[in-house]
Amino acid sequence: MPSPARSRLRLPRGRAADAALASGLFLVVGLGTLRSLIGAREEPWAVTAANWVLIAVACGALYFSSRRPVAAASVAALATAVYYVTSAYDGPLLLAVVVALFLVAAAGRLHAAVVIAALCLIGTALGTIRGNGDVNQVALFMLTGWFVAMITLGGLRHSHLARARETEERAATQERLRIARELHDVVGHHLSLINVQSTAALRRLTKDPAAGADQATEALGAVKDASREALRELRATLGVLREAGEAAPTAPAPGLGRLGELTDAAGAAGLAVTVHRTGDTGPLPVEADLAAYRIVQESLTNVARHARATRVDIHLDGDGGRLTVTVTDDGRGPAADPARTGPPGSGITGMRERARALGGDLTAGPAPGGGFSVRATLPLARTTATEEPRR
Repeated sequence: MPSPARSRLRLPRGRAADAALASGLFLVVGLGTLRSLIGAREEPWAVTAANWVLIAVACGALYFSSRRPVAAASVAALATAVYYVTSAYDGPLLLAVVVALFLVAAAGRLHAAVVIAALCLIGTALGTIRGNGDVNQVALFMLTGWFVAMITLGGLRHSHLARARETEERAATQERLRIARELHDVVGHHLSLINVQSTAALRRLTKDPAAGADQATEALGAVKDASREALRELRATLGVLREAGEAAPTAPAPGLGRLGELTDAAGAAGLAVTVHRTGDTGPLPVEADLAAYRIVQESLTNVARHARATRVDIHLDGDGGRLTVTVTDDGRGPAADPARTGPPGSGITGMRERARALGGDLTAGPAPGGGFSVRATLPLARTTATEEPRR
């Protein structure tokens, strides 16, 4: 059974739309000019045939309007002018010029549309001055109004489409930044743990292969777990880039409900992590839950990489309207490492951007009693707390 989306009528696009426009306009103009083929003759058949060719040229020019709007409008205007000069039957071919001016303005070529309209009006005015009884001053005024209206509507459509494209590009940029932050948090955290554990295993095996085998095995097991978790989260994060029809990730989205996984991984890296919860810390809105998890994750990553700490305290304090996340370590700062030549990381900047994206704030710096402290305040929109979790 076809879905409603597939059975819904779809308007033609691209060249099909151009062909439909030209054909439809030719049909309307042709119906309005049928009297040149029936009834009493007012002009020779040869002139009538030539005028029908002009009708076909003026309407057919609109087939190229999406690719060459100015050229199409110029051809339509010229064919229309010749038609009205030579034909004894005043059909509605002027519609081709009106539609062409709209399309030129909608393409952003306002100056060209104004020039073509002005030339058409000047030619019509000259014909009126020379005694053309078919077009008087009132008709000329109304024609001017039609041209102005079509150019204005075309300009408004161009502005609307430009704003829509700008909004879409801005949304795409924000999505790319969000994915970049997710990748930084996932890859940075787990690879840092892998680096710490593999370095420790290598050091133990180098110093005493026999005595350090058990400790090295434990460290390598932690490396295996961290790499598996990194791959799982990486697949979940990149799921937004999957093609249509692919299966969505089935793993739960990261949140404070998985905080135990972070503390276990940090414990395997030699850190003693304690979590303190006060106030109302759940359930949380999806965005705040993810941001809090990533902030804790990035903080533990920084501790493992730079702080030379042994203990980390995580405080979660919720008062119903906001959540305060504080991560404090007892580290002594980064050890000198001449081999480290890479650029400084952007972890704190990324955490601060996450907090500000939700209307909160984040501060990071030395703790009063020593070590380093990260403190984030995240406003909670309770109206979204009951939303269905992401998958």
